[in-house]
Amino acid sequence: MRFLKHALAALTIGLVAFGAAATPTNPQPGVDYRVLDKPQSTDSGKKVEVTEFFWYSCPHCNAFEPDLEAWVKKQGDNIVFKRVPVAFRDSMIPQQKLYYALEALGKVDDLHVKVFNAIHVQHQRLDTDNSIADFVAKNGVDKKKFLDVYNSFGVQSKAKRAAQLQQDYQVDGVPLVAIDGRFLTSPSIVGATMGNRPEAVLFEATLQVMDALVAKVAKEKGGTAAAPAPHSPVVKKSK
Repeated sequence: MRFLKHALAALTIGLVAFGAAATPTNPQPGVDYRVLDKPQSTDSGKKVEVTEFFWYSCPHCNAFEPDLEAWVKKQGDNIVFKRVPVAFRDSMIPQQKLYYALEALGKVDDLHVKVFNAIHVQHQRLDTDNSIADFVAKNGVDKKKFLDVYNSFGVQSKAKRAAQLQQDYQVDGVPLVAIDGRFLTSPSIVGATMGNRPEAVLFEATLQVMDALVAKVAKEKGGTAAAPAPHSPVVKKSK
């Protein structure tokens, strides 16, 4: 959703100032990532906190998910990974509650990818309380137990907290990844100076930026992030 909303604006601002020096492996602020004016607190200790803002019905989030999941596994103990489901409008709240209910039930590992698959491959509309409850029941979760959690105060509180995080992190599109509560990057941000490139190339570049930012933060914290398996090189379009 809103995947390339700010691409042209970012291109105008960043290409002249940074385009020659910036690469995904040498990311530059204002080109490959944004820096929050007000850093957000994290609770990851010596590890680097990485947070993905996403929406289940976003096709770009769905496409990015396998690469992101593989990247998280490669990072291992270097990071603490979190997800925040966004809601740009009220109709998106049921999917926020779906994620937090799955989290509370310990079912994210089992059903997170299946939700994406149901929406984007099977073309199911999982955007109402009833359709969501029917989906989880068909996937082996007790329907009553799920609805009790889905409608619980705890899940509603997490949805409200997600709305606050969305505001604090200035989320204007998804997928968006925050590093250490300070840095924001995404395929649309890194793609603004790369020209018309395939989505897979934008994903690869985003992961390279994330690698560099995690290493930067780990160094600041006094540790050394173990180097993940190398990504394929991505060359930016010249000015």
